[in-house]
Amino acid sequence: MKKILTLLLPLLAFGAGTFGGTLLRGDPPPHEAATEAAAPASSDADADGGPAQDSPATGEHEHGRGGPAAWFTFPSQFFVPMMRNGDMGAMMILTLSIETTESALEPMKRQEHRLRDALLRQLLILANTGAFDGNFTTEPRTRVLREALLRAVREATDLPIGAVLIEEIARQAAS
Repeated sequence: MKKILTLLLPLLAFGAGTFGGTLLRGDPPPHEAATEAAAPASSDADADGGPAQDSPATGEHEHGRGGPAAWFTFPSQFFVPMMRNGDMGAMMILTLSIETTESALEPMKRQEHRLRDALLRQLLILANTGAFDGNFTTEPRTRVLREALLRAVREATDLPIGAVLIEEIARQAAS
């Protein structure tokens, strides 16, 4: 009986750990679930023998509505002061781009000022709440930054927005 328990106990612990991990993991994010559901079961070539286009859910070649994906890069950087006790302790410098569709690129250029204002407003809020303190380049912190910026852009315009891309980010200490 003792030998059976020594073999059975680790197996039960492994099974319980696997079950617990599955429960804690939860459902996949909606974007991943949509990608898996929309992924075609086709070969690497389309019907006329050419290379297949990526599905719209991936956003690499097609961006859902409006056609192929395109990127709008702001012509100048964002400068975000980091104020502490009335003094500017540092300056965050960011270069941002917005993923959209080719058909929305021109209207987005006309709305550049509105989009820049929305992004800068959100960056100032983040700076004042400590988002750029410490190691601001870790994945969880940059994910929160991207999500906040994406929300701000989507609230500022009705154009199709796929993502806000952080091309450059730096913190410059005040002199």
